Amino acid sequence: MDHTPSKSLAALWMSGWLALMLIVVVAGREGMRELNVFQLMEMRTIIGFFLLYPMIRANGGFAILKTARLHMHISRNLIHYGAQLGWFFALTLIPIGQVVAIEFTMPIWTAILAAMFLGERMTVWKVAAIVLGIVGVIVIVRPATGEVNPGQLIALGAAVGFGISIAMVKSLTRTEHSVAIIFWMLAIQSVAGFFPALYVWTWPPAYAWGWVVVIAFCGTFSHYCMARALLHADATVVIPMDFLRVPLTATAGWLIYAERLDLFTVLGAILILAGNLLNLRAINPVPARAAT
Repeated sequence: MDHTPSKSLAALWMSGWLALMLIVVVAGREGMRELNVFQLMEMRTIIGFFLLYPMIRANGGFAILKTARLHMHISRNLIHYGAQLGWFFALTLIPIGQVVAIEFTMPIWTAILAAMFLGERMTVWKVAAIVLGIVGVIVIVRPATGEVNPGQLIALGAAVGFGISIAMVKSLTRTEHSVAIIFWMLAIQSVAGFFPALYVWTWPPAYAWGWVVVIAFCGTFSHYCMARALLHADATVVIPMDFLRVPLTATAGWLIYAERLDLFTVLGAILILAGNLLNLRAINPVPARAAT
């Protein structure tokens, strides 16, 4: 398994993640107009199996799915499943730009966990990139004092879950193939959501199936892009690149749903970009740790 450290390769894979996740946000909001969140999630995972099969074949067949860390896959995916449920639900309660912005408290949890349990080094540049990114998110959201929207709390809870999940994925990339990580995600989450989805099941209209297929495709392969990016760089390098999803989503919300795009969003985007550029500054590469 190629563990070559490369910020350029990590950035390339993260570009794929950003594009696919932007599509998921719009498709998720549209799909939730007709579908219960449990039903949407279950349909997404089942379709994901069919989408993943060609990648399994292309990478040597089902032998790559063998794992000695099933307990880690189960723990990671139950946490991730709960975070996804909250994320999709929050899309129906608050503007999509705000959902994604709140989600970016996630790097705080990821960075702390990666440093504590994965032995990643918190350099000055990594800390500065995270701080600039978080400040940029705060500038965009500008949280009001007093009343808190339940959608914001749900989105924050999802962010914590995503942060834990990302740190666990980074650990898994040391021993597991990227395709195996995605397969076990789909398998475990399809089992977890089967009975809730069955309970709320209603047959969706034809156009809703289109949104589900889009979510399944983009959701499945976005995680492949993330796993590949984490293979080439530390979580504290990869995750700050994801900050660009905030201004991109805010722009999509403005263009598609007429959600506000103002000077604060632009300023926040500049801070986020500055943090990413700081994090990607040229430094001497550190030899990759051996897989454990």
